[in-house]
Amino acid sequence: MLKTSYGLPSGGSGRPSLKCSSGNVGGVSFDKQKNFTKNGFGLELPSSFGNVRNRQYLNLNLLKLGLALISFAALCGSLCWIIYISTASQVNFYRGYRRLQERLIADLSVVGELSHGVGKLRELEFCPPEYENYVPCYYNVSENFYSREADGQIEYQRQCVQGSEKRLSCLVLPPKNYRIPLRWPTGRDFIWKENVKISKQDFSSGSLTKRMMVEEEHISFHSDSLMVDGVEDYAHQIAEMIGLRNESNFNEAGVRTVLDMGCGFGSFGAHLFSKHLLTMCIANYEASGSQVQLTLERGLPAMIGSFLSKQLPYPHLSFDMIHCGRCGIDWEDNDGIFLVEVDRLLRPGGYFIWTSTGNTHRSLRDKDNHKKWTLIHDFAENLCWEMLSQQDETVIWKKTNKKKCYNSRKTGPPICAKSHDIESPYNQQLYPCVGGLRSQRWIPIENRTPWPSQASLNSAELSIHGVHPEDFMDDSLYWNSAVHNYWSLLSPLVFSDHPKRPGDEDPSPPFNMLRNVLDMNSQFGGFNAALLESGKSVWVMNVVPTTSHNYLPLIFDRGFIGVQHDWCKAFPTYPRTYDTVLAKGFFSTHPQFRCSSLDIFLEIDRILRPEGWVIVHDSTPLIEALRSVITQLRWEARIVEIEANKDERLLVCQKLFLRKQQQ
Repeated sequence: MLKTSYGLPSGGSGRPSLKCSSGNVGGVSFDKQKNFTKNGFGLELPSSFGNVRNRQYLNLNLLKLGLALISFAALCGSLCWIIYISTASQVNFYRGYRRLQERLIADLSVVGELSHGVGKLRELEFCPPEYENYVPCYYNVSENFYSREADGQIEYQRQCVQGSEKRLSCLVLPPKNYRIPLRWPTGRDFIWKENVKISKQDFSSGSLTKRMMVEEEHISFHSDSLMVDGVEDYAHQIAEMIGLRNESNFNEAGVRTVLDMGCGFGSFGAHLFSKHLLTMCIANYEASGSQVQLTLERGLPAMIGSFLSKQLPYPHLSFDMIHCGRCGIDWEDNDGIFLVEVDRLLRPGGYFIWTSTGNTHRSLRDKDNHKKWTLIHDFAENLCWEMLSQQDETVIWKKTNKKKCYNSRKTGPPICAKSHDIESPYNQQLYPCVGGLRSQRWIPIENRTPWPSQASLNSAELSIHGVHPEDFMDDSLYWNSAVHNYWSLLSPLVFSDHPKRPGDEDPSPPFNMLRNVLDMNSQFGGFNAALLESGKSVWVMNVVPTTSHNYLPLIFDRGFIGVQHDWCKAFPTYPRTYDTVLAKGFFSTHPQFRCSSLDIFLEIDRILRPEGWVIVHDSTPLIEALRSVITQLRWEARIVEIEANKDERLLVCQKLFLRKQQQ
């Protein structure tokens, strides 16, 4: 055995000595009693080595020569590299050096703050006033929207390119005279005028006065007159054209979810909401007088969206009814591809309702209008739609519930290829083909379980989505308990921190405390179901992250609404949209390398209304880390322990109603 030890020789030279004890290593015996002779270097060698001394000299000289050649080659390479650097473009070199300098200065400033006892990160600055209605990914204030010519064409298509998107790094303030929205049900029919952006041109055009009544401080939608006889009579007319007694019977006909294109500030959806129908408003981005912004201010479901070139972010077979009330879409354009997108979204047996001034008998006397009408009528027939009725401006088609119709057609768009992904439509191009025929979700609306039993899927329906009934039941039980705890937690906070305002009636806690909630990581939509089961008058925007399994089809099959979204990009909505945002298990599953937690929280701050709430439910270490990020947003935050699970915590935050004096 070879034992090695380091020590100082008795002479005190200060150099370590290597001591070896006798033994056997690798079959060679070493014995310290053997005779040694001294060579020219003062080293003691065994006498048996004297015969090979010349060979050692030769090997040593060769080794020296090799080292000299290697050193020379390294020196030449270094000289060449120095010459290359000196002759190359210095722009990138200095740019990288400047970035290193900036990073060093930032790091030193953080160290300086810590050395002075600053325990929290620096609070973010406020955005300039022109950002109060800022929507990323659209051509607005960030790209000098107001400097464009009045007749310049506005790009409505969402443009969010990963890596090139200009991230918002400041806090969006509300308008100077912003006021907290009124509670429901009053807030569905009245909004504060200063909370939304409406220009003088919008008023002078007369387009808005047909749909709302503008008073000194608020805007009223109670006497909405978008349709000739009012929205209630209009909904009643549609029900009769379908063959129902009135709009209260929509649910009996299998109608629960409605997509309202160009929603006219949401009055149609607001009326259907009272009939237990859930309507999603979708319209183009508008810098002023936005249909989506005013609908959201009423607390109703809405989002910015356009299908000029890409599919809407919903799966196949998602809606029972699609409504276009003077929505301004030219359905005959692009070989009818917009009608193909409607067909993709409609369930079998679903209804497409189109109201337009060009549909009247008088208008059809014009040759151009008649030609457009004929193209649309024939194309709808080739999609296997049946025209049920036509009255005045309104036409209603019913999508077939028989697959064999598509094989018996002589003309029309082809059936989509088998490889076409029908359940993950996020950011897909429009396809001129009929989809959904191979899906197990092809179930006529008449054969579906009516609402509200529809929210509880049976084992056969769950198997379509690859979900085990036990997992679904566990999820439901968990959220029923969680909603009770969340609501019990928020009720005293909300009603103690928010005294009754003048003119408000005393609320009945916790009813109507919140109008809407955005669930950042919905999974099965269990939070939405638990809210409804507990009798809360709240609708939920269920968001399925693109980084997780896509359960959005299951969410729609339960009679809910939602969207698939990449949280490293801006959410397609205006500022001050939601009352509450929930993030259950989102941050622990979100890939941090794509975007930071601060980037996501900045977006949450943009879409959360003042005095709104954020509930983050995650692991204890992550909650502690996120709390330090929250301090930069000027939110109030508190950590709440969970008795049933010591490994997790709640981070309950409230966005303060901040005002900054505008000069």
